[in-house]
Amino acid sequence: MEYLQSADFWLGLMKIVWINIILSGDNAVVIALAARSLPPHQQKKAVFWGSGAAVVLRILLTVVAAKLLELSFLQIIGGCLLLWIGFQLLRDEDEEEGESKTYGSLMAAVRTILLADLVMSLDNVIAVAAAAHGDVLLLVLGLAVSIPLVIFGSTLMIKLMERFPVIVLLGAALIGWVGGETIANDAVLHGYAVAHPALHYVAAALGAALVVAAGRFWPGREQRPA
Repeated sequence: MEYLQSADFWLGLMKIVWINIILSGDNAVVIALAARSLPPHQQKKAVFWGSGAAVVLRILLTVVAAKLLELSFLQIIGGCLLLWIGFQLLRDEDEEEGESKTYGSLMAAVRTILLADLVMSLDNVIAVAAAAHGDVLLLVLGLAVSIPLVIFGSTLMIKLMERFPVIVLLGAALIGWVGGETIANDAVLHGYAVAHPALHYVAAALGAALVVAAGRFWPGREQRPA
């Protein structure tokens, strides 16, 4: 009980929650994009299970994140995976427009959420782990408290996407932006990135442009009925 009454404990908990609020915006966008392809009665389930599983994954990932980021080509692979996810989500959105809208499956949406969150959380968990200072209980509590915050953000994004469809395009562009950033942050490119600081922004912008262009103009995309 004395441990829980410590000012350092509550200060550390507040830091972790605040870090998650700041860093979870892009994750909420991914969850919303994946969940909105589901029937309305399954959207809340996808948001809940996707968010909860993603937070558990972050806890496990925190233990090995620092070592993983030192591996060459890992972030390049992860960044390419994010570009593919953004492209697929945008294509699914295009194919769902019109009278012949079809719904995806709950498991497919949760799988997409987990894959995207796994890649996007590599950098985030390092900041959370630093705030926890090796305190496992503090880490678990801080990430657990962030679950309702991510759920609320994702639910709000779904409603906004339904009302303002352009947000779907912006969300896919955001995933592409993060994908480009992830590629530029890979260990194998570290020396080049230090010598050319603009690489970070150029790669991010190219990632966003690639996802939007491929999702909108991919030649294999089904033609919409007139």
